[in-house]
Order: sequence, then structure tokens, then C-alpha cells
Amino acid sequence: MNLDRLQVSRFTSKDVEIAWYEAGNPDGVPVLLIHGFASTAHVNWVFPGWAKTLDQAGYRIIALDNRGHGQSDKPHDPEAYHPEIMAADAIRLLESLDAGPAHIIGYSMGARISAFFGLARPDLVRSLVFGGLGLGMVDGVGDWDPIADALLASSIDDVSDERGRMFRAFADQTGSDRLALAACIRTSRTLISRAQLAAMEMPALVAVGTRDDIAGSAEGLAALMPDARGLDIPNRDHMLAVGDKVFKAAALEFFTQTDQESGS
Repeated sequence: MNLDRLQVSRFTSKDVEIAWYEAGNPDGVPVLLIHGFASTAHVNWVFPGWAKTLDQAGYRIIALDNRGHGQSDKPHDPEAYHPEIMAADAIRLLESLDAGPAHIIGYSMGARISAFFGLARPDLVRSLVFGGLGLGMVDGVGDWDPIADALLASSIDDVSDERGRMFRAFADQTGSDRLALAACIRTSRTLISRAQLAAMEMPALVAVGTRDDIAGSAEGLAALMPDARGLDIPNRDHMLAVGDKVFKAAALEFFTQTDQESGS
């Protein structure tokens, strides 16, 4: 199997067609991968080496392009992008494959979606890995309206906001639908409450780069959950932490320990 370019499959979640991908050992423990804002399954998980790492470790790899991203449908209505709705897409995918419970790795926006997945269907979750989003999941990650404005600007040359320029450049690089992304960023940032986190009893790993100025503290978020640990990814910012070898090694060790403790 060519892990540089996974074969796309599709299913319909309510009225939105979702693209998804599968690789690895079909009889292995499933790992569901949920990518971040303005990214895709390939950009977030294949190109940085996650698919190869999980394949070599014997896992069943399941990934999707979130609505508004990649090869999935791209509504332009902000009401289509609440994280509860996006989590429901991932839930329906696992249900359609009869693949749960799974380890779930989400990065940045994907971490928030993963949290809402865990709140809605803890029975489908072996463990959660929140990458690129720490205490910002609870306290917020600042004003992201400039990012929407940057995505809607006629040219990146018209964008002065530093964070807006970063995400606009990323969207241009990935050939994204900027109208869909602007809609997504306006409604996908619903915060998780401390009470909700306290009720999430599944094992969790929170991994954030030490140079990440977006995510908030990994240890701070982990401290709010009953069975969570934090991981600082050394010398990595928000964009580069996702593919870091320290992150991958820690996730594999975490999955192994979780499966051993559960007897699966």
C-alpha cells in the first residue's frame, strides 16, 4: 500500500459527503485521525509520517477530511461547522465501519472535535490524544476573526495580521476553499467547560509544542481530566509540532500502555 497517497472512500453524514481513508493492519487496533483547521488527512497525517509510523506499529489507520476540507463537501454556511456537528461526522464514520472503540488523535481544531467526540460517544473511545491544543480548549485561543478576514481577502498582500497571513498562506498552499474555511473558523471554536473535561474518564494525552503560541498549556489541560498527562514537544511551534518524532513516540507508548491496562 502506498502510504504517500491513500485511496479515498466516501460516505454521507446527514447531507454532507465526507471523504475518508484507511490503511495499516485491517485486524489491528483502530486509530482515528482528525486533522486541524485548513489542513487535510494527507497534509496532517500522511506527509508528516504518522500513517507510516502507525502502519509499522500494526494499527488500523482511519482518517477523514473534515467537512470544508480536502475532498469532503465544503458548505459555506457557518452553521455547518459547530464542533458537535463535525464530531458527529467522525462518529458516523466509525459506526459505519463498526470500528470502535478506537484511539483518537486530533490536532488543533481536530483536538477540539475529538473532545466533542469523547463527550458524545465515550463508548467509541479507547483513548484521546489532543495535539496542538492545550488549555486553549477551555480558555480560548484569542481572536480568530482576523483569520476569517485574511481568508476572505482578495490577496495575501492585503493581509497585515501575522496569524492571518500564516493561515492564509497555508490555505493557499493546500488549495483550500477559502469561503468554506472562513465559515468554519467562525463557528468551530466552541469551548469545552472544566466540568465537561472532569467527566471525561478515558485516558488522554495532551501534546503541545514549547514554541506554540496558540494552544495553551498541555499540563494545564491534562490537570483538568481524571486520567490525562501532558507532553511538551521540544522546540516546536504550532505548525511543526504535528510531525515531531517525540510526539509520535509518546503517542505510541501511550497507546501501548492504554491497551495493556485495558487488556485489549
